[in-house]
Amino acid sequence: MRGTPGSADDPRGITRVVIVGAGFAGVACAKRLAGEPRARVTLFDSRGYHQFQPLLYQVATAELAPADIRFDLSGMFARHPNVEARTAEVVSLDPATPSVTLADAGTVEADILVLGVGAQPNFFHTPGAEEFALPLYSLDDAERVRARLLGLFRDAAAGPGPAGEDALTVVVVGAGPTGVETAGAVAELARDVMPHRYPDLPAAAARVVLVDLEHTVLPPFSDRAHAYAAEQLRRRGVELRLGVPVKEVTGERVVLGDGTVIRTRLVIWGGGEMAAPLAFRSGLPQGRGGRIDVRPDLTVPGYPAVYALGDTANVPDTDGSPLPQLGSVAQQTGEWAARNIIAGIEGDDRQPFRYKDKGIMAMIGRKAAVAEIGPHRHELDGRFAFAAWLGVHAHLLADAGAEMKAFLAWAEDFYLRPGHRSAALLDPSTIDTPRIDWSGG
Repeated sequence: MRGTPGSADDPRGITRVVIVGAGFAGVACAKRLAGEPRARVTLFDSRGYHQFQPLLYQVATAELAPADIRFDLSGMFARHPNVEARTAEVVSLDPATPSVTLADAGTVEADILVLGVGAQPNFFHTPGAEEFALPLYSLDDAERVRARLLGLFRDAAAGPGPAGEDALTVVVVGAGPTGVETAGAVAELARDVMPHRYPDLPAAAARVVLVDLEHTVLPPFSDRAHAYAAEQLRRRGVELRLGVPVKEVTGERVVLGDGTVIRTRLVIWGGGEMAAPLAFRSGLPQGRGGRIDVRPDLTVPGYPAVYALGDTANVPDTDGSPLPQLGSVAQQTGEWAARNIIAGIEGDDRQPFRYKDKGIMAMIGRKAAVAEIGPHRHELDGRFAFAAWLGVHAHLLADAGAEMKAFLAWAEDFYLRPGHRSAALLDPSTIDTPRIDWSGG
């Protein structure tokens, strides 16, 4: 792609790259371009920080503080003068220019536009779900779930509440990795932690119900993983209601498709995702879930100066099928897009994306995990799966600037000390209590 901005044929010598979204894809792209003298990068994110999404459920269940998985962008790129991180909301874009319009009505033009705006919960038009269920797709979501969950225990310990004997019933919708990890963590919180904080509250007072239309938990996994995960959840006291849809959600109950009514004051929604609103409004070609279709080199058909990455895009595998919405996919697309941007600056051809399959994995609870590693899906469970889970997440955390010694120390604590939580983490009125310094500073 000769003659593009920043190439030898372009007198300006600088390529303006605008990246929208600071998820795994956006951060990986910006990091790969950091230090590239021929690129000036502006990274927009409405929050101003990178959130480590795989550990959101641990914030929601008071294992980690919100500050533990929040990485401020200003600090992340402080040593890279060619990268400017701006806290601003992008409300629309013009792929033809290309340019973006900010919430304050300002417009920023670019030579290359990179979209990594992630996803949002998909409630599948379930009556009441968007109003009453709490999703778990952002740090704000996790803080709301945590405050509600800890408040339920506090209120139940204080005396009979409006929901009576069902005051501590928690319904988790969706038996994919998010739902399974959340249900397992809530059950362990109720069984191993809260009896120490509220000794007069019966250990059996809490009820965790996992609901899914599918007939198995963790549908993308193997039959062996289905059976293992279901057994581990049941051991922790999780009730499985599989093969039945959620028909309605209200502030006091969940109604299932078979007519079952579950009284509850907390519904956690992990029942699927779709593209973020900006992707829907972009006017770009969209496929499943509103995600933007991309060419093998990760650019949008008809718009060679626009890339769509991670959960924002339908990223094709080598056989043409879309890759799953995973952190490792997002991170690798970000790095690959940056390499293609540099190739364009140098006048070289862009290369089709090649995904290095790290497999799929889920944490069911302490000492219980499942993993299928690599393209041939080598199956692991228990502590070996936990080790694989650690390896993948350590790589993702390192990209956010986390220090591995702190991460491994936390992992050992997580694995070996089931009942340990700080008092501050278990206080419903305390939302942001710093706990782990991943940077080691």
